[in-house]
Amino acid sequence: MDFEWKTILLSGQSLSNNDTTVNLAKINNLKAPRIYPLTHLSSLKITGKDAAKLLQGQLTCNVNDVNDTKGSYTALCNPKGRVIATFLLVKKADDFILVLPTEMLEIVQKRLQMFVLRSDVKITDNTGELCLLGVYEPDKPAQPFSAEIQHDVIAVNLPGINKRQLLITQAKTRLDYWSNQTSSGAYQPASTTEWQFLDLSSSLPWITPPTSEEFIPQMLNLDKLGGISFNKGCYTGQEIVARTHYLGKAKRELVLAICDCDSLPEPMANVINISTNDQEVVGKVLMAQLTQQGCLIQIILLMNDTGYTHLALQTDTQNTIKLIPFNL
Repeated sequence: MDFEWKTILLSGQSLSNNDTTVNLAKINNLKAPRIYPLTHLSSLKITGKDAAKLLQGQLTCNVNDVNDTKGSYTALCNPKGRVIATFLLVKKADDFILVLPTEMLEIVQKRLQMFVLRSDVKITDNTGELCLLGVYEPDKPAQPFSAEIQHDVIAVNLPGINKRQLLITQAKTRLDYWSNQTSSGAYQPASTTEWQFLDLSSSLPWITPPTSEEFIPQMLNLDKLGGISFNKGCYTGQEIVARTHYLGKAKRELVLAICDCDSLPEPMANVINISTNDQEVVGKVLMAQLTQQGCLIQIILLMNDTGYTHLALQTDTQNTIKLIPFNL
C-alpha cells in the first residue's frame, strides 16, 4: 500500500493498521452502507490476442463466458488437480483482470508465465494502476454473480445475503472517489478486516501460501460458486477435477464453524472428531477470524452420512467447534 493512499485512509479515524489491512473506526449503525479499502488484495492484468486461450487452458471456469457483464470466481490448479490459487476473474474490453490476495500474486504470475512461451500474452502486476474497494449495502438483497461498468468503475456482485460489490477503479482517481463516497454520506468507511469477515461468512475460499496445492476445487465449493466448467475442454488439472465430478461428489467440502478459542488457529490446523476413541482428524482449517462471538473458521471437512456431534481443534485444550450455515 503506497504512503499517500494509506495516509488518506487512516487520517483521523484509525484504530490500528499494518501493511495490508486498514482498521477504521467502529461502525455504530450496522444498517449503514459501508465502503472498504481492500488493501489485502492485488491484481494481475492479462493482455494480448492469446490471453483468453492461455487462461482457458489453465483456469477451472470457462473463460470464454467472462465478459464486461459477467465475472467468475475461479481457480488455478496443478497437474494433480490441487488448487494453487483462487481469484476473481473479470474482463474490461480485451483485458482480463485477476483479483487475488497480495501474498499470492507473485506465485500466480510466475505460474502463468510458464505457459506463455511464444504466445501473444503479457502478464502484468497492475496493483499500482488499479484500486480495489468493496461496498456493502445491508438493506438491499444480494445481486446475481455479475459485473457492470459504471463510469469507468468495474463493479462485481458477490455472493451473500445482502448486496456486496468489489469495485475496481483507477488508482489515479481513487482519492476523489473515496472522498466523494464518504464525505457525501453515501457510505461509511469500514475496515479491511470487516470485509474479510464478510468473505469468510459467505463461503468465498481465498487460498494463501500455507493452503496452496492442498485441495481440489470441489473441496472449496467452487462448483457451487459457478467457478468450474465441466464441458469447456482440457485445462491443467482437469482430469482429476472431472473424475471427482462424474464419479460422485468430493469426500470433503468447505463448511463454516464457530470455535471457542481465543487465538487464531493456523491455516491447515487439524480439526478432530472427539466422539471417536482415536479422535481422528476429519478436517483442516482454511481461514479463520476472531469475532466478538468467537473464532469464525472455514474448514475443509470430511463429510459422512451421520454428521458430527463433537468437533474440536487438535490442541491441548481441544477447543470446541460448532458448524453453522454460510450467509448465502
